Amino acid sequence: MADEERAPVTLAPVLSASWDAEESWTLDTYLANGGYEGLRQALAMAPEDVVTAVKDSGLRGRGGAGFPTGLKWSFLPKPDGGARYLVVNADESEPGTCKDIPLMMAAPHFLIEGVIITCWAIRAERAFIYLRGEVVHVYRRLLQAIEEARAAGFIGENVLGSGLNIEVVAHAGAGAYICGEETALLDSLEGRRGQPRLKPPFPAVAGLYARPTVVNNVESIASVPSIITEGADWFAGMGTAKSAGYGLFSLSGHVTRPGQYEAPLGITLRELLDMAGGMRAGHELKFWTPGGSSTPLFTAEHLDTPLDFESTAAAGSMLGTRALQCFDETTCVVRAVLRWTEFYAHESCGKCTPCREGTYWLVQVLRRLENGQGTPEDLDKLLDICDNILGRSFCALGDGATSPISSSIQYFRDEYIAHLTGGGCPFDPVASTLFAGATA
Repeated sequence: MADEERAPVTLAPVLSASWDAEESWTLDTYLANGGYEGLRQALAMAPEDVVTAVKDSGLRGRGGAGFPTGLKWSFLPKPDGGARYLVVNADESEPGTCKDIPLMMAAPHFLIEGVIITCWAIRAERAFIYLRGEVVHVYRRLLQAIEEARAAGFIGENVLGSGLNIEVVAHAGAGAYICGEETALLDSLEGRRGQPRLKPPFPAVAGLYARPTVVNNVESIASVPSIITEGADWFAGMGTAKSAGYGLFSLSGHVTRPGQYEAPLGITLRELLDMAGGMRAGHELKFWTPGGSSTPLFTAEHLDTPLDFESTAAAGSMLGTRALQCFDETTCVVRAVLRWTEFYAHESCGKCTPCREGTYWLVQVLRRLENGQGTPEDLDKLLDICDNILGRSFCALGDGATSPISSSIQYFRDEYIAHLTGGGCPFDPVASTLFAGATA
């Protein structure tokens, strides 16, 4: 469809619909807005029918990879009388990603209800929510929501007379980015050092405690109740043909009104910026991330790229977690990429050589370039190191570390060269002026 024929996309508040309500996080507020009706309907359905409904809705994982959620559930083997688990990945660690924590803070019962419905669908009796330990306020709110649900009879034995016995455990992690990788999360949950496992076996076959396990993102699970109450066709009617439904888009950086914007997939950054008041006054967009710092950068020429899984990939990046970090012309792209790369080098678990050694050397070369002490050959060296990491690391951390580097050289090679010819960062005077103004 040509751009002029495309109808503008508007916001679709579902998960965020009650965030501005007084005490939105309480069970009373959630019930007043139709909460736990999805659970009642799901318990009246056969578990396999719940799985089918989620499949038919087209819900795809909201944690970054975009794998079909219902299909992932169906990978579990047939019950054998042993334990089966649901693990919710709430270890939100990606720089710029900030959607799951606000959701759990403002409306945790969306997640709790989704957890219970999912356990019914996959025939699990115990669920774990793995949360970053640093966000103590969110952890406490989650614990409170679990206790409220337990007191109301939504958690425990024979939930609402259905025969479902379920226990939900909130687990606080120790703050390692690598534990956002599902198998490293499982190792951490078992009390071991968080490091990715070799696959196969996949978690669906041998996950937590070597038992069949489903691992899903917070937003994925929180989207399930509305699919049950409103219907699979309702959910599939939003978004695009292959990227159905709505999602939280996190706008941060040099934006007039940063925050969470819940909209159907397929909306563009231009449309979101219009809703957010545009870039800060007097400045223009220079570059941005469509899915967090581990996705290849986009520039102003990608403002009209539909933010769905297929269109973003076709344009050379990934939708990821829909963490839209927007930077204006005062930002040094080399310095920004260096800061991200330092993060990935620090958070590498060290298990595999490409990531452990590669991220270290990426930082060394980038520091030279940013300080104007490198050579033009260093650009090729950076790309060569990236090529030796991409597809060769044990998990996606290494791949993600290469994305901002290779894409920034693609779009901003001249800026890298300017650091060399100018003997340092050409943005230092600008940065000093901005700092002086901010502290005046």
